[in-house]
Amino acid sequence: MSYKAYFENAVAAGYNIAGLNADTINKVLYYLADIAVEQSEALLAENQKDLDRMDSTDPKYDRLMLTHERIEGIAADIRNVAQLDSPLGEVLSQTERPNGLHISKVRVPLGVVGVIYEARPNVTFDVFALCFKTGNVSLLKGGSDADFSNQAIISLIHQALQKFYVDVNAAILLPAERSATEALFNAVGYVDVLIPRGSQALINAVRENSKVPVIETGAGIVHTYFDEFGDVEIAAPVIYNAKTRRVSVCNALDCLIIHASRLTQLPYLLSKCGDAGVELFADDAALEQLKHYYPQHLLKAANETHFGTEFLAMKMAVKTVNSLQEALDHIANHSSKHSEAIISEDADIIERFLNKVDAAAVYVNASTAFTDGAQFGLGAEIGISTQKLHARGPMGLAELTSYKWIVKGHGQTRS
Repeated sequence: MSYKAYFENAVAAGYNIAGLNADTINKVLYYLADIAVEQSEALLAENQKDLDRMDSTDPKYDRLMLTHERIEGIAADIRNVAQLDSPLGEVLSQTERPNGLHISKVRVPLGVVGVIYEARPNVTFDVFALCFKTGNVSLLKGGSDADFSNQAIISLIHQALQKFYVDVNAAILLPAERSATEALFNAVGYVDVLIPRGSQALINAVRENSKVPVIETGAGIVHTYFDEFGDVEIAAPVIYNAKTRRVSVCNALDCLIIHASRLTQLPYLLSKCGDAGVELFADDAALEQLKHYYPQHLLKAANETHFGTEFLAMKMAVKTVNSLQEALDHIANHSSKHSEAIISEDADIIERFLNKVDAAAVYVNASTAFTDGAQFGLGAEIGISTQKLHARGPMGLAELTSYKWIVKGHGQTRS
């Protein structure tokens, strides 16, 4: 099948699923969640084929891995999406003009949503669930690293669609070959928006080469600033959680910034990180403070390359600053505008941090691990947008819609 045929089928499916009633949509999603769990052994067997081809030390390995627990979590997210109200048809605004025209602004699907992603099989489930709930066709281009997993997942999705007599082309998985990516870049007139999920290199390639409009879901270079008025009992578990909960995700902590007046608390703040095997790249002041307390084989001197790095591993940079402004400057120079946090008890400092930091999600006294569609009450997410046009932060149902103007009259003409 030519790539054009894939694209034409996607457009046709958009017409076919337009106006599907909410009951049918939700039945498909609930059934998909059920069979994902019921057929988890077969899914895990296909996933293992992908894992066997990847070095287990590769940061992508954890993202690629499926487990019974992760499949249960994916199924729960799909059910959450089913339970949410669809934004389609929501009237965003309406007005009656002096000439009697009634004008309303109403939410509608984006259309055909293309998603390019790397070794993340959960994305296949998430994208379909969110797109289908919002009347969009999902056109998926997964990486070759996860092809066995993605093929198994799309088979489950098609099984659920067929069960309720819905066009299976509502979800299309393109071949894993690079040529499919190039075709997707040029699918003008077929694909309404293209969303990359993966490394900064992937995102840059999509942005630079796509002729289709792009929504960037950026890499996460994440900072937490421990202020001179921060509470150590809050900070220690927050830092540990943000760094170690799951190191391969984009909301994981990459750099701890600490006010110089609090350096003596640094060994306490990072003691559990040391126990967990987190490798530190510390500046001179932090290195001096940690050298007698932190495991020596995990403690390294930082250089400039360690700041502004998304590690995706049990690694973290430590930066010492002498003021809030210095912390803000460091974040501004190195942030990917994904998620940033401050730990402080000073209301004025917190307010200044919130106002000055330019990121999709800004935290106070909490772990950045919460930057997630499900955690934000969105059911699931199609990605974390780091841009400002159309969508920003976790992209849920509402972010997968556009709008159109509905104009109703009774014979009005314009002079």
